[in-house]
Amino acid sequence: MTVTADAVVIGGGVMGTSILYNLVSRGVQNPVLLERTTLGAGSTGRSSGAIRMHYSTTVNAALAWESLKTYENFDEVIGGDDVGFVRTGYMVFVPGNALDGLKHNIGLQQDVGIDTQIVSREDARELAPAFQQYDDEAFAWEPRSGHADPSGVGLAYATRARELGATVLLETPATSVEIDNGRVVAVITDGERYATNTAVVATGPWSKTFLNGIGIDLPLEATRHEVFLLKRNLEELPFHPGGADMGNMTYFRPEGADLTLVGNGNREENADPNNYSQRPSMDYLEDVWLRLSKRLPGIAGAEFFTGYAGLYTSTPDLHPVIDKVDGIEGLYICTGFSGHGFKLAPAVGTVMAELMLEGSAKTVDITPLRMNRFERGETNTTSYDFKVIA
Repeated sequence: MTVTADAVVIGGGVMGTSILYNLVSRGVQNPVLLERTTLGAGSTGRSSGAIRMHYSTTVNAALAWESLKTYENFDEVIGGDDVGFVRTGYMVFVPGNALDGLKHNIGLQQDVGIDTQIVSREDARELAPAFQQYDDEAFAWEPRSGHADPSGVGLAYATRARELGATVLLETPATSVEIDNGRVVAVITDGERYATNTAVVATGPWSKTFLNGIGIDLPLEATRHEVFLLKRNLEELPFHPGGADMGNMTYFRPEGADLTLVGNGNREENADPNNYSQRPSMDYLEDVWLRLSKRLPGIAGAEFFTGYAGLYTSTPDLHPVIDKVDGIEGLYICTGFSGHGFKLAPAVGTVMAELMLEGSAKTVDITPLRMNRFERGETNTTSYDFKVIA
C-alpha cells in the first residue's frame, strides 16, 4: 500500500522529533515520522540531559546557544508539556597548561553571544564552594546552563507536531529510501510505501548501516558511554553546579534534590546498537567516582543509586553531519552528534527545516557540518579538544 507524505523523517529521537515539529510548524502539510520502536528509545532516552555551551568551534557553540533560548522558554516557544529545564550554572575547570585553549574558547563563545566568562579563583570558590581547587588552574562559568529531560523533550516535540497535523508512527522501522533518477520518491517500511520527494535520515547509532543500504558511506561509529548517579549526603554536600573537570576527566551535574550524575566522555568502545550492554561497569564506577571525589570531596561518602549506558554516534571530528545529499535530490542527513545532540536539538531542528524549505540554513551557518568534509580533508579542528565534556 502507498501513502503520500510531503516529507518523511526517519528516526524518533530528539533530532527527528525536533525536525518534524519545525517542518510542520513552517507549513509542511502532512509530514510523517517513522520510528523503529518507541520515541527516544535510542540515544535520547540514555542521554545525560546536560545543557551547556562550552564548545571550541563556532558552529557547535552557536547551535548550543540558540538551543538554550528554546530550553529556557520551551512552553512559550514550542508549547506542550514541561520539559524540566533546571538552571544550575556550569563551571569548567582547566589545568594551567591549557589556559590558551580556554581563552580561545571563551572568546569564541562570547563572540557568538553566549553568557560566559573566565572567573577568578575567588569568584569560582564563591560560585561553587563545594569544589576543590588546585594550584595553577583556570575556571570558566556559564550562569544560564543546566539540564532538562531528553525523553520529555522528544515527546513534547512529537506531541506538538501531532497537534499541528504531523503523523508519528511507532514500531514502524524504515527499511530503505527509494531513489529514482537521482531523486527521492519514497521511503519503504515492511508494510507500507510512503511516497514523498523529501526524506531525512536521523537514525542516530543506526545511521551508518542505514546509509550504507542506500549507497552512502560516512565515517560514523556507534560508541558506548556510561553514566551513573550517586545519592549525596545532603549534610556534607547539599548542592553543586554542573561542570566539566579537565584535570580529572569527568563531567557532572546535579539531579533532583540529592543526586549527582557523573560520566567520562573519554572512555569509548565501539558497540552494536542492536546488542550492547546497557548496564554500568563496576570498574568504570570505581574509577570515575574516585576522580569525581577529587573535585567534589563531599561525594566520597555518597551511595550508588543507579547507572546506565547509552550510545553516541561519533564522527572523526566529533561534529555532526547536517546536510543535503549531493546527487540525490530530496535526501537529507542529520546524524553523528558524538554525544552532544540533546544540547543542540532545538537549533538543529530549526536549521534543518531552513535547509529543506529555503535551500540553506539561516539561524546558524552549518557549512562546517557538510557531509563531504571528511573526503575533502576539511574536518573541524580546535586548539584545545574538550572531548571530556558530554
